[in-house]
Amino acid sequence: MLSREAAIALRDGLADALTECREFLHTAGEHRPDGSYVVERRAADSAGHSKVFKRFAALRRLYDRLPREFDAETVGRNGLTGGRRHLLVRHLTEHPAFDCELVSRQPLTARKRAPTNAEVE
Repeated sequence: MLSREAAIALRDGLADALTECREFLHTAGEHRPDGSYVVERRAADSAGHSKVFKRFAALRRLYDRLPREFDAETVGRNGLTGGRRHLLVRHLTEHPAFDCELVSRQPLTARKRAPTNAEVE
């Protein structure tokens, strides 16, 4: 049986291991201990500059449903409003798990890269 102090240290160690925050140029993404994934404006201090997904897979599903070229308005059709739409476009272009690039700043527009021949086969 663990002592109370050892159990607290173990809990804190597990929480740290399950939490990962990656900062990019304009955005940051955080995997939380509860399994949720938070996209936020880098160095933001208000919830108005963040979007919480139940799981990272939910963000992946949103990305997969987007057309090859998308902008904040397109992302907004999935229920996101205001600055969160722009935040998501930027995050998707910055995070290495999403193969897309920023193609226009006005309006903020991203394009998924075409799959290579090896990925198609």
